[in-house]
Amino acid sequence: MERDVHGHRVRGVDVGPETRCAHYDSERDVVAVRFRCCGEHFPCFRCHDAVADHDRERWSRDDRSVEAVLCGVCGTELAISTYLDCGSTCPSCGTAFNPGCADHYDLYFEGPH
Repeated sequence: MERDVHGHRVRGVDVGPETRCAHYDSERDVVAVRFRCCGEHFPCFRCHDAVADHDRERWSRDDRSVEAVLCGVCGTELAISTYLDCGSTCPSCGTAFNPGCADHYDLYFEGPH
């Protein structure tokens, strides 16, 4: 499945209008990551694995300036470094992100974080 979220195509399983999905659907699960391997936004690594026909690739440390994280509430695309340093709050709209996402940073971004 895919959904348009603020002009960005977000792919995954049961993607909602603010990027929540079948795997993560709490009030704070409102980000989608654009994956390095395919340039597509997904709400989570599980969504990528479920619908993509290739293996995931992580963003390298040299890619920290790339805008690859989408706030599903306001549509701002954040640079990786901005997202990693934002304290789980969108710097544009103030929406709280799920702090538990930090447990999975190593699946999206080369460390250290």
